[in-house]
Amino acid sequence: MANRNVPPQWPGDDGRFDSRPHPSTDRYRERPVAYHYPEQQSGPRWVGPDGGIDGSVAGLPEIYEDDEDDDGGAANKGRRRALIALGGAFAVAGGGAALSFTSQGRELLDKVLGGDGVDATADQLNNAISNAPAQQQPSTVRTYTEQNESYMGSRAGNELRRNAPATGRAYPTPSAAAANTKVTVKTVLAKDPVLHLARRATFGPTPQVIADIRRLGIDRWIQLQLDPQKIAPTPGELKLAELTTLTMSIPQLRANRDALNEKGTQADQEVVDAAVGRMIFSDRQLFEVMVDFWNDFLHVGPFFDGSDMVRSSFDRDVIRKHALGRYPDMLVAANRHPALLIYLNQNQSSKDNVNENLARENLELYSVGVDGGYTEKDVKQAALLQTGRSVRDDQYVYIPERHHVGPIKIMGFSHPNSTADGGEAASDAYFRFLALHPSTARYIALNLAVRFVSDTPPKSLIDRLAKTYLTSEGAIKPVLMTLFSSSEFWAAVGQKVRRPMEYLAATYRALSVAPTPSPGFQQGNRNRTPFAEGLRQIRNKMDELGQFPTGQATPNGYPDIFLAWTSAGTMINGWNEALDIVNGNRRMFSYLKPERFAGAKPPATAGAYVDALAKRLVHQTLTAKEKAAVLGIAGVAAGATVDASLGGALTSVVRALLASPQHHLR
Repeated sequence: MANRNVPPQWPGDDGRFDSRPHPSTDRYRERPVAYHYPEQQSGPRWVGPDGGIDGSVAGLPEIYEDDEDDDGGAANKGRRRALIALGGAFAVAGGGAALSFTSQGRELLDKVLGGDGVDATADQLNNAISNAPAQQQPSTVRTYTEQNESYMGSRAGNELRRNAPATGRAYPTPSAAAANTKVTVKTVLAKDPVLHLARRATFGPTPQVIADIRRLGIDRWIQLQLDPQKIAPTPGELKLAELTTLTMSIPQLRANRDALNEKGTQADQEVVDAAVGRMIFSDRQLFEVMVDFWNDFLHVGPFFDGSDMVRSSFDRDVIRKHALGRYPDMLVAANRHPALLIYLNQNQSSKDNVNENLARENLELYSVGVDGGYTEKDVKQAALLQTGRSVRDDQYVYIPERHHVGPIKIMGFSHPNSTADGGEAASDAYFRFLALHPSTARYIALNLAVRFVSDTPPKSLIDRLAKTYLTSEGAIKPVLMTLFSSSEFWAAVGQKVRRPMEYLAATYRALSVAPTPSPGFQQGNRNRTPFAEGLRQIRNKMDELGQFPTGQATPNGYPDIFLAWTSAGTMINGWNEALDIVNGNRRMFSYLKPERFAGAKPPATAGAYVDALAKRLVHQTLTAKEKAAVLGIAGVAAGATVDASLGGALTSVVRALLASPQHHLR
């Protein structure tokens, strides 16, 4: 492991390193990976390890309104204050994953939304959020473990732990676990197990998902989701055929390189756009959640030299192929794939010039974890064993004459490695050993528990998942069934907050956006269909918010806890994007009219109208205080008679519900 106190270096366009900061400063290790940026490159947008916002905050987006008033905006200011009252539920949600909205954070939110002292400086913005993650570099305060845990060494992290379930037990089935688990954590979310499952096992509940779970029952719905080939493709998934490179093999991409370049079509871009489309439009939601999980765990960045030929295949032939299969098979397939080998410079490694990058990440990130028990000697031995694996014409090859021959010992694995021809099989055996190591079982269990349960998952659950992983020899479906059959899962209502990408996908799903163009839409880009153009625009917006599928440039993937993403700028930008979606501004998609969210015939009184909107958009009723805040945005009393537009405030009310903790929490 390189010295973590050395400032990270980042390769420039010429391949040389400079001192430009990168988002993952606490994880990035200097390595000569040539990186080229996507079409819309944005700066880092999450809190750095020093507690400040990493990157400039001068461009903090403003809350904007869709309806200006003749009095110069007095009503707008009132609506902003009402939105503060609603958003303030984050701070008083009773712990949960939202507790890092401290008093300082609430003061910041008030400034941003139009309260006293609107002209907050960049320093004030940094200071207001600085107590959310750890205040120091993890390496200076404790033994470094991994990036999710590194953010938890803070006051806010301790508050999260106090509200999370501490232990639990296993049940024969998920439905039995759901029925017998009492939710005791403090949360604003309804403690309905159907809603909890829909929030955690999808990229956002929809009325159809909730109806399917109630119709099929919890057990049958989970079983069907774990057998995704039995779920029919949706119209949105079928339209992914418009992304012409998705099914192309590496030889096909090479053969069509010139034609694709002439159209400006790049496979590494389209595979990311497709991931966005599947998150929003697929009914195979648990599968897509797991694809995203593995793309963070066994992570290959989206754009690097040569990625246009190989990155799409890695998603299809490694991650998606094995997402619900066996992890040993995934790890072996990954180490035989040109994308991983190019990304981590294994193609440059030989017995005479050994590169340790992939050997180190196979241990630290893709198997046992940094605390898994390996040493620097193990890294060097693994690097020798992996020599000979290379890339030729964008395809994986094993070159015996480049392989180091000689006995190998790595963490209890030993092999004579006596011939060059046998080196590939020897390293495959090593990868399977790693994949079934107890430390790997525990590391995967920890990451799954963080993804599905809470930022501070109970040890009892991690132990149970790790045991199932080892018993099933790395099969993922049994591990997920153990997770869903555990009381810890069902007790953790409201203990996860959607990351920026997840918030945006959930918003598109909540608003029932359809994958067909709005009436009268005319496509300006002749090289992309309206659907493909729309997905690209959503991906670019996700990038602007700081997260898009596979988007982390470095091998550690995105952090999966709330404290890594506490940024008022990102939150407000997401709210504004939600308003754009409500208004149907991306016309390459189709939208429901806002008044349709309350049913075919909206209620005639304001209070009943708000109740109907909440039931449809956040799938639960609001408390009296929350409802009063929303009515404040509308500027009407609960009993007031209203038309279908809620007195012209309908879009503002819908946007407020999408800014509520009920929509941010999952």
